[in-house]
Amino acid sequence: MKRPVVYIMAGQRNGTLYTGVTADLLQRVWQHREGAVEGFTRRYGVKLLVWYERHEDMGSAITREKAIKKWNRTWKLRLIEERNPQWRDLWSEIVGDSSVAAGSPPSRG
Repeated sequence: MKRPVVYIMAGQRNGTLYTGVTADLLQRVWQHREGAVEGFTRRYGVKLLVWYERHEDMGSAITREKAIKKWNRTWKLRLIEERNPQWRDLWSEIVGDSSVAAGSPPSRG
């Protein structure tokens, strides 16, 4: 079963950040990486998944996303660096995590 997730994407270490929420992290990150949807992440080249947090229900995920969006940049950077100090792209982690993926990866072309 898919679980709601709050996530942060970045263009590069300490670069532009995008915070979002989704019920399908694998599909949504793929969309960001491929530039499949018009918008902020496509315009600014924000393609690296640098942080995510699973939630039991969409309501709590949305509440958390809204809170993080109000945070100053320093707090967001600290949140990322607590879990991912090297700013690795966590794409490969979620592709192999069936509790997030809940199915096969999206088609890549």
